[in-house]
Amino acid sequence: MKSYRKELVFNINSRRGYKNITPMVESCIMESGIKEGLLLCNSMHITSSVFINDDESGLHRDFERFLERLAPEKPYSQYDHNGYEDNADAHLKRTIMGREVVVAVTQGKLDFGTWEQIFYGEFDGMRNKRVLVKIIGE
Repeated sequence: MKSYRKELVFNINSRRGYKNITPMVESCIMESGIKEGLLLCNSMHITSSVFINDDESGLHRDFERFLERLAPEKPYSQYDHNGYEDNADAHLKRTIMGREVVVAVTQGKLDFGTWEQIFYGEFDGMRNKRVLVKIIGE
């Protein structure tokens, strides 16, 4: 069995944002040479997320409104965590959106449903953050 590991780095130039990282993950599969196996893709930071959904801008705006209703950024004073940093809402948003995805690799490609894409979700941006891609298989 082969194993492949790569870290991707993202810097979203706003507090929150979403980036379709599917092409970068597909490049990792090509680099790995793995044709059949499993791919893990996870955020290595507790205020960002990796998730699978549709690449549709209206949906991304819906995510933003939904998450802001559940864990509003302000007032900062509503959170016990806020003190040194004002990012408690980002921790909660990450918990809702999830840490990672696992996708089957079949014939050297992501084995996706029709509209599925992999996204990086940022909830406390404006600095470099890492995403791990780990692929195992043959």
